Amino acid sequence: QVQLVESGGGLVQPGGSLRLSCVASGTIKSINVARWYRQAPGEERDLVATISPNGDTNYADSVKGRFTISRHNAKNTVYLQMNSLKPEDTAVYYCNANGTYYTGYYLRSFGSWGQGTQVTVSS
Repeated sequence: QVQLVESGGGLVQPGGSLRLSCVASGTIKSINVARWYRQAPGEERDLVATISPNGDTNYADSVKGRFTISRHNAKNTVYLQMNSLKPEDTAVYYCNANGTYYTGYYLRSFGSWGQGTQVTVSS
């Protein structure tokens, strides 16, 4: 089994910054595509940013130029640097990733979600 654990959320004033981390635990061989989503109260879960195995990135229009997704493969960690935060960025942020892991002698695929971390942007 592979678990994803997010951290780094909190309360920040408009214009401020936060850095979210998503650490994958388990006997991981590789993380392939990783994504950050967010879900505001009463809203659907929306895709925020994607990073491919070779580091290519894509962003939702609403966060382009303000958010940066990155990865540290040796640490099995994905980050989301959020700058120039706005009240409309307030949401629970979720990490999602797929890849491969070892279980005994076998290599298996995983697709996992984290439990979410709250980001609140307010003065």
